[in-house]
Amino acid sequence: MPRSRKKWPVILGVLFIAGIIAAMIALTPHSARFNCEVCMSYQGRTVCRNGGGDTKEAAQRVATDTACTDLTSGMTQLLQCQSSQPASLTWK
Repeated sequence: MPRSRKKWPVILGVLFIAGIIAAMIALTPHSARFNCEVCMSYQGRTVCRNGGGDTKEAAQRVATDTACTDLTSGMTQLLQCQSSQPASLTWK
């Protein structure tokens, strides 16, 4: 097979992936009414993550869930982390 024919599937794949990324960026809402940073501590480790939402509760939940996902492994630990109080909460 000539070299130029081998390149087309790669080029089309790259263009397809670039198109998906562009669509995700275009469809992602960029303006949340409330933004915060939550720091969660679990088993001696602390992680801080940002969250945004249409309500304060939604923004805090997004940040908490993201931080706890990074801190834990398994559903039981995740639920324990999510139900604990944040180490800090900063509204932006």
